[in-house]
Amino acid sequence: MERQTLMKPIGVINSPFNDLEKMPIQPKGAAGVLGKIVVDEEYVDGLSDLSGFSHIYLIYNFHQCQKINLKVIPFMDVVERGIFATRSPARPNHIGLSVVKLLEVKENIVTVEGIDVLNGTPLLDIKPYVARFDQVISPVDGWVTAVSEKDVAGKRSDRRFL
Repeated sequence: MERQTLMKPIGVINSPFNDLEKMPIQPKGAAGVLGKIVVDEEYVDGLSDLSGFSHIYLIYNFHQCQKINLKVIPFMDVVERGIFATRSPARPNHIGLSVVKLLEVKENIVTVEGIDVLNGTPLLDIKPYVARFDQVISPVDGWVTAVSEKDVAGKRSDRRFL
């Protein structure tokens, strides 16, 4: 493959969420929600050996977000925060990241659970979640420490970052 300097989607993420209203804001709020990733045919060989992992990272473009804000009031707070201390889509490069459970890889279709992404979202990359590399022992969650697990699971998006 030839190296490119600009990112080009490698596929598309299909989910049951056709509108940002009421969509989960994190995979924790999308328990049991299934999604299908359709990888472009030219990248199918790159899916080899992926099925051996339980979870994967989806890296994608927040394609509906037009705003860039360096300060935002995130979904889980009422205080304005710096964009890089949040997961808001109103970032300079509109890049999103989700860790989802991998259920199946069949040809160019990757089926996942825990999808919190808008239907039709351009997929930029897939990476395997590797606990030995990625798991952090005793993390510090900054301002999010005040947010309960129940709040994370139940919080839904709105149109504030379009």
